[in-house]
Amino acid sequence: MTPATTFKGRRVALFGLGGSGLATAKSLVAGGADVVAWDDAPGRVEQAAAAGIPTADLKTADWDSFSSLLLSPGVPLTHPAPHWTVGKARAAGIEVIGDIEIMLRERRAHAPHAPLVAITGTNGKSTTTALIAHILSAAGRQVALGGNIGTPALELDPPAPSRVHVIEMSSYQIDLAPSLDPTVGVMLNLSEDHLDRHGDMDRYASIKERLVAGVGREGTAVVGIDDSRTAMIADRLPRHGIRVMRISSRNPVLDGVYAEGAQLIAASGGAARPLALLGGIGTLRGEHNAQNAAAASAAALALGLTPQAIAKGLATFPGLAHRMEEVARDGHVLFINDSKATNADAAARALASFSDIFWIAGGKPKTGGIESLTGFFPRIRKAYLIGETAEAFAATLEGAHVPHAICGTLDRAVAAAADDAAGEPLPEAVVLLSPACASFDQFPNFEVRGDTFRDLVNDRIAASGQERALP
Repeated sequence: MTPATTFKGRRVALFGLGGSGLATAKSLVAGGADVVAWDDAPGRVEQAAAAGIPTADLKTADWDSFSSLLLSPGVPLTHPAPHWTVGKARAAGIEVIGDIEIMLRERRAHAPHAPLVAITGTNGKSTTTALIAHILSAAGRQVALGGNIGTPALELDPPAPSRVHVIEMSSYQIDLAPSLDPTVGVMLNLSEDHLDRHGDMDRYASIKERLVAGVGREGTAVVGIDDSRTAMIADRLPRHGIRVMRISSRNPVLDGVYAEGAQLIAASGGAARPLALLGGIGTLRGEHNAQNAAAASAAALALGLTPQAIAKGLATFPGLAHRMEEVARDGHVLFINDSKATNADAAARALASFSDIFWIAGGKPKTGGIESLTGFFPRIRKAYLIGETAEAFAATLEGAHVPHAICGTLDRAVAAAADDAAGEPLPEAVVLLSPACASFDQFPNFEVRGDTFRDLVNDRIAASGQERALP
């Protein structure tokens, strides 16, 4: 844990007692703050009280006595409307911040030179975060991995010069961290997402940009240039004296890392040299993972790692669950769990990585549907549709003459897709769960959806009398 010593003796309100909120409350108490915590869910309040966190209904609290409101990232700050606690805080004239801001203040107070790598982007940030941590660990560095990827930032050991914090940050977390100043800031890409929480694309992009702008003149911004918005950010930052390493999975760069086929190339001042081979690394398959690998490699170079150490880390990366996860192979049928693909742009990355796809898609709809994926439809042998979007997706696929079936539930979709794939005389048939939707119509989160897919596949293989075989 990182105790919030910078809040010692201060009276603070905290709203939201989920995973990161409870970790924040514990950090504040450990640091000597006078905490008043609350949540709309009674069960969470009871859990916090049992853990020794002072709780009270903030609706009746004296807000003039508080110095800060600590807001969990899942609670609306601005859109569709500020949460009622935000209104109370603004009326009292106090700051509204999140757990990342506490970590940043502890770093500045106790270990200002402790290395911090912060990663954001619409897609790929979890894989890139885990890959950076893996490369650093394989090279012998002490690493603290957390943030939006799983372990709350304040549950990690405190920042220290000998320890590299590698922190994935969502737009919600960045919005609550006004003094964000990483050693290395990574911006992967930008596409429409979370607009219900940020109002419009311009605001969403500006929040994300703050992460890389925060590195200042002493740090390094690693910025993707494969979409127009991030390319403009990469052009803007040097005007403020910020060092930028550009990354691309498509085109050469003068300073940074780019992919050329299966080869990663490092460039500096226009001089290029081979860095690592991605061919044959199953966990880094596809153009999107070439961008992730380029970003991770650039961050590692910025932290002083050698090309040899980076190549070793890339080659041994185990991958992440629910992100192009190779679940099993049953004869010529490969099962891929890409449950993390909760929007069309993320699903495009998986569809681009395979041919002869038996695609399981659908769930709770997001803006745009799957019309943007029409360029990948020729790769799809058949689609198996689930959840709330099944009818809408079926209409799109019908218009494009893509064979499809409305299955409704994941178990039916897996059974139908696996049977069809097994019956096709193909060198490799890929049963791909890449929903292009949120999970909340049928599952609590994408992790449970992906775990269910994995269990269904393994149960099917076990029932057939074959051993589970990973590629």
